Amino acid sequence: MLSQQDLKQISLRGITEEQVEHQLDEIKKGFPFLKIEAAASVGKGIMSPTEDEMHKYLSIWDTYLNGSHKIVKFVPASGAASRMFKNLYAFLDADYDKPTTEFEKEFFENIKKFAFKKELCNTCKVNTGKCVTCLVDNGEYKEIVANLLEDKGLNYGRLPKGLLLFHNYEEGPRTPMEEHLVEAALYAKSEGKANVHFTVSHDHLEFFKQKVSEKADLYAEKFGVEYNISFSEQKANTDTIAANPDNTAFRNEDGSLLFRPGGHGALIENLNDIDADVIFIKNIDNVVPDRFKDDTVKYKKLLAGILIDLQARAFAYLNLLDTGNYTHAQLEEIIRFVQRDLCCRRTDIKELEDADLVIYLRNKLNRPMRVCGMVKNVGEPGGGPFLCYNHDGTVSLQILESSQIDKSNEEYVRMFKEGTHFNPVDLVCATKDYKGRPFHLPDFVDKSTGFISSKSKNGKELKALELPGLWNGAMSDWNTVFVEVPISTFNPVKTVNDLLREQHQ
Repeated sequence: MLSQQDLKQISLRGITEEQVEHQLDEIKKGFPFLKIEAAASVGKGIMSPTEDEMHKYLSIWDTYLNGSHKIVKFVPASGAASRMFKNLYAFLDADYDKPTTEFEKEFFENIKKFAFKKELCNTCKVNTGKCVTCLVDNGEYKEIVANLLEDKGLNYGRLPKGLLLFHNYEEGPRTPMEEHLVEAALYAKSEGKANVHFTVSHDHLEFFKQKVSEKADLYAEKFGVEYNISFSEQKANTDTIAANPDNTAFRNEDGSLLFRPGGHGALIENLNDIDADVIFIKNIDNVVPDRFKDDTVKYKKLLAGILIDLQARAFAYLNLLDTGNYTHAQLEEIIRFVQRDLCCRRTDIKELEDADLVIYLRNKLNRPMRVCGMVKNVGEPGGGPFLCYNHDGTVSLQILESSQIDKSNEEYVRMFKEGTHFNPVDLVCATKDYKGRPFHLPDFVDKSTGFISSKSKNGKELKALELPGLWNGAMSDWNTVFVEVPISTFNPVKTVNDLLREQHQ
């Protein structure tokens, strides 16, 4: 039972008692697995444009950039970098003092190659009176790591990943935040302006704003662009209640209820607040230095050109349906567009009368749209592209995580393991309807696609409720198109040693 104090706490978060009870019920019951028809592949849900087609779509995007359109680059950047340094934290806690694991050896053998090396060296001099090289020579390896991760030094373990020094340049090192500003100027600039939106945690907001203000003018001058940079935090009312293993509400040591961030799916609310004609979405850590950016820019423009082409055709069909003046042949043309180009099929569509068919087609056309890059599967972790059954019986393209798949179904597990492509989080979105009105994006979330994960707090086990992921269930009822893009466009930094890869040097 919830106490009066609980209800007061709930009310202050902007949620209701009913919502909390519903979340506890979801944790108890769990979520259904998705029904899968097949893994998507080239020719079966994934486009692989020819050179001529690429030229066409790139031209469409360049033409669009010359019009009066608002384009926004939306960058989820709220994550702290702590997981990036998991191996180094383990070294600090280890009962040995010299690099022992392959990871530790690689880190110290290449320490001069990191973009943060100079700052780390200066910090070490201030705190220990010795440079990094001297500390290595003296075998004081843990002192180096402590000065990198802890607040007495660079505090990298607690900073947002977007503000760490990633790449070296002659004029000085850059953070991922800066690389995203550069990208915006290269493929998302319209009428001389580039709009960039970062979602950040409350704890990092002011620091993020400060760092952006220090750097934005530099890139504005370098690329001849006027930046409009905005920020948002994950909303408190999207946090979810935590539960004990017996499904009762988990409580903090002071007796208060524990609420946890609902995962990146909560950002559908932030995305819903963005006023734009086209929105690019890419994670904060998937960036490369300028000398490797050509493929990134080319394929971002390709995805955007495909989006604009598909949207224009969908809008034309919706306007035609509005007139009421169409032939059966035209309806069949729209069916082909929905089935072949938007990859949304309904088995009994031939049984529908024209009046019902028009309602169905209008519903399928008048939705937010996204074009997603997919890279060939090379064993990287992450979700994958699938053809899945929807609640209305249709089959459409979805991005699934492994947690959404029934592990007891051998066929589904085989599909996931043998999938030819995976999701690098490379999306271009259109969130306005054919009359220029913004869609209310929460209306298009499949709420049955959340999942339960196991976490801990102060040594106690708990169940955490994750909302439908931003590019998973949160976009389930969007029109979705998958396009093959090269692996060169996917260069995430999951561990600090990833920065030693050629693509980040």
